[in-house]
This record gives sequence, C-alpha cells and structure tokens, in this order.
Amino acid sequence: MPVKIKCWILLLAGIFLLNIEKGNSQNPDFSKVPGAVVAYSPAASGQYIGSPSICILPNGHYVASHDFFGPQSTEHVKAVSRVYTSSDRGKTWEQIAEIKGQFWSKLFTHRQALYFLGTDRHHGNMIIRKSTDGGRTWTEPTDENNGLIRQGEYHCAPMPVITYQNRLWRAMEYAKANTTKWGKRYSAFMMSIPVEVDLLQSQNWIASNKLSYDSTYMDGHFGGWIEGNAVVTPEGKIIDLLRADNTEENAVDKAAIVRISDDGKEASFDPETGFINFPGGSKKFTVRYDSVAQVYWTIANYIPEEFKIQARPARIRNTQALCSSADLKSWKVNKILLQHPDVKQHGFNYVDWQFDGKDIVFVSRTAFDDGVGGAANFHDANFLTFHRIKNFRKLRKKTVERF
Repeated sequence: MPVKIKCWILLLAGIFLLNIEKGNSQNPDFSKVPGAVVAYSPAASGQYIGSPSICILPNGHYVASHDFFGPQSTEHVKAVSRVYTSSDRGKTWEQIAEIKGQFWSKLFTHRQALYFLGTDRHHGNMIIRKSTDGGRTWTEPTDENNGLIRQGEYHCAPMPVITYQNRLWRAMEYAKANTTKWGKRYSAFMMSIPVEVDLLQSQNWIASNKLSYDSTYMDGHFGGWIEGNAVVTPEGKIIDLLRADNTEENAVDKAAIVRISDDGKEASFDPETGFINFPGGSKKFTVRYDSVAQVYWTIANYIPEEFKIQARPARIRNTQALCSSADLKSWKVNKILLQHPDVKQHGFNYVDWQFDGKDIVFVSRTAFDDGVGGAANFHDANFLTFHRIKNFRKLRKKTVERF
C-alpha cells in the first residue's frame, strides 16, 4: 500500500477515535451528584431547574415537582412545571405530568386530593389545580370558579400550606408596585381559606392587607422580603416568617416575622423586633413544626465561617443545614447536610421537605457537576435531587452553631 494512502488511513482513524472520545466526554455523568436524581436539565439547554416541591400521598407514594426558568424557558409567558412520582421511597422516580401554565408552585394534600398552588408564570396570576389520581391529570384554572384565585402580578415559591383553626394558610407576595426592581416590588401578605370549602373557588379565599417594601429597614440595607412561611407560634398565633434580603456584604443572615390576625385579614410588622438572626435567612427556607419533639425545624442555606466571603449572603448557597428552634426566635444549626467547597458553580437551592415518620425527606434545586460542564452557576441549577435524613430527631442535641 502506498505510503500516502497509509498516512491518510491513519489520519482518518485518528480523527474517528478523537470524535468517539469527544462524544463520550459529552455524555452526562451523574456519579458525583449527591442524592437521587429526580430530573436533569443541562446548562446548555438554557432551561434551569426551579421551585422544588415534595408531597407524600395518603398511600405513601412520594410526589415531587419543579418548573423551568431561564433564557430558553417560557417562564414569562406560560411557565412549564413537571410532576414526578416514586413508589419506592425516593430511590427511583417517574415523570407523570407536564403542566403548561404553572410556576413557583407547591404540592400539598387536602382531604384525599392533591393540589398545586402557585402562579401561572413569572409574576402572574395566583392559581390552584387539583388532582384526584396522584398527580397524573390536573384541573385547568380557567376562571374564578375553577382555580383562578386572583388575577394580577403575584410572587411565591413552594412554601408550606398549613392547617390551623379550621383554615388553610399560605403566605404570598404581591409583585405590583411603582418599580420593577427585584425585592423592592414585593409586598408580603397571607392567604387563607376554610378547610371545608372548595379550594378552586376564588371567593372562598381571603387575603390580608399587603405590607410593602421599606428602604429604612435593616439600617438601610433591606433588599426586600419574599417566600414567606405560614407558621403557628408557640403562643398559637399565625405569622408569616419571611426570607429577608440583606444587601450588606458579609452580613448576618436574618428573617422577618410578620404577624397575622386570627381572622387572617390583618398583617402587621414591627421593624424594631420583627427581624431575627436566622441561619440562611437571606435564601428560601421552609419551616415546619414537629409535634413529636415540640420544636420547629428548617433546612436552610447556612453559611459556615470558612465560606463567609465579601458578598451579600444571598449569593452563598453551597451549604444546606438542618436547623431547629423551640421558639422560632433562637435557632441552632444541628447538622451540615450538603456542602461543596466551590460557591460559584455549585449550589443547593430552594429545599422543600416533609416529615416521613422518623425521617425527613427533601428535594433540592441542585447546581452540580454533570460531566458536560456543570451548572451555569450556583443559582441556575441543572438537577432536581432527592435526599433523606434518617432519625432526624436524634440530631436535635447536636450543635454546629447558634443564632
């Protein structure tokens, strides 16, 4: 065989092998991702995983959800959410629904039915859907008699829907203001509804007054409050416990306590006493009361000392920790659950969780290595991941740090 032909054959073979190796390197690799992968969307898609939610059905199956945000998503027009189920306690997951027109939404059960409460798009109408088959099919919020709760510009996240004094309670934010700037446009308020009525009927829901942004809070470093938790205090009062953004670099994380009247119609706030030190308070957190241990628990983006950099606290999300409190005011960090040494490209965001007997189960909007370049950044996540904390109450006596 002539030398030139041999050279061409060798060159082409080299190119072929190089392309094979290049192709293999582009295959996603989930081996480093913590927990069980529920869903994945690569950074290159321009659609990022948002709004994790988890719910346990009466039959013991888990249901989880997320939406898509980002430059290639439809979040500002008609957002898309996906719903997944697991019949083996979170080991494996199956997608069972894709919903167009659902965003920032929370799954919850009520009287044997499954509900999905949020907005229809980024700063959209407040809506609720109902499923009687475990999340496979859903009602459509066509009007005020079938799930369209309020029209306008609303904001929320997958926050708890709790039952107290024969009502369901759910914190929200109103996003219509004289500005379009993040934080400054949001007003905090509470929604509630009697437990015995139709949740799809808008007239059955009542809203408190709305508390708007105030630039004087936090000595002028107040960036806004959002993503509030409906919580019952030890004194038996409803409050809205909110994420509070602090614009000061390397500041102590805080949360805000908005008080709600017994009838759900009046919200009030005292800036002198309403802000509390809270681990991870500048990021979304979920608080639930544990009637067994008689304490409150949260999973939050706590910032350990070694990761306190010159940045506002909201931008540090590389750690998730289990935290507890007896009174909702003094908190302690019990255990680091998830952590990565890099704060720029890795993050565990927007954890939602549930009690499951002696365990806690949770889902995370996780920005992590995937073998094809990883997440776009710590915030724009490429995974929805599932995790379990076994025998969590045994961790109550452990203390990493006090707040």
